[in-house]
Amino acid sequence: MNKHVIPQAEEPLKQNNHQDNHLENIRDFEIQDYLRLDLFPHFMCPGCGHGIALRALLWAIHIQGIDKNKLAIVSGIGCSGRVGTYIDANTYHTTHGRPLAFATGLKMARPDLHVVVITGDGDCLAIGGNHLIHAARRNLDITCIMLNNEIYGMTGGQVSPTTPHDRFTTTTPAGNIEPVFDASRLAEAAGAGFVGREVTIHVPRLRDLISEGLDYKGFSFIEVMSDCTEINGRKNDLGSSSEMVLGQTRNMRPNEYDNNVVDHPFRPNSLNTGVFVKSDRPEYGASYRDMVDGIQKKQKGH
Repeated sequence: MNKHVIPQAEEPLKQNNHQDNHLENIRDFEIQDYLRLDLFPHFMCPGCGHGIALRALLWAIHIQGIDKNKLAIVSGIGCSGRVGTYIDANTYHTTHGRPLAFATGLKMARPDLHVVVITGDGDCLAIGGNHLIHAARRNLDITCIMLNNEIYGMTGGQVSPTTPHDRFTTTTPAGNIEPVFDASRLAEAAGAGFVGREVTIHVPRLRDLISEGLDYKGFSFIEVMSDCTEINGRKNDLGSSSEMVLGQTRNMRPNEYDNNVVDHPFRPNSLNTGVFVKSDRPEYGASYRDMVDGIQKKQKGH
């Protein structure tokens, strides 16, 4: 028998070992191993969903076994932009709306790095919207985590592209009349190879979604619905942090719970979660390097 062929009887054992290793990676996660503890206490407001998202991200990084020296975190301006500061890796704090542009240059120059962008709904969809659609179009191997708290939190509470209808902000004192941008559908339409959405109340599901996005070879866009208790919550009487995250479940369709619940108290709406897109599109960086290799071979042949 060819020594490179695995006997059929060994396949289940191999799969079980892989599952055991995955479970072990989940169990032995210690968030302190991935944080710059000298920068604590953090600046986030009590109850901010961004802290939950940070834990889920670091947990996913641990599950994937990514070396911190090979991890690059790129972030922009806003509450989301400050999250990357606390990660003990190669971090890059860029200008407003430009983290995907900087991340593109970094990934092209250093394809060996795992490049993760942490951005917010204003940073990513307003001033940075053009960079998002072209990052999705190219399908370069970058993982983009968009923390959607539905408002400009750090810069004064202005309306953002994802602020719900009738929501009060400092720039919509009579209530927001603009339609809401669906970030995941935008990324899907622009060609992102991997697109998903999850809420912070479901930490294991959020962790696994991010882990799958990190593992995907191409542009992965993950929208995280994150509560803002102060700038958004207080102004709109949305309750405490726990009430806001529980409100995330009321905004979800019953089928998000595998049809294992009754329709009430859930109300019908369009907040779907999970993986929306996972395609086999060519990854841009690999295609670019293949093109360069082809040109160089032709030049040497002359």
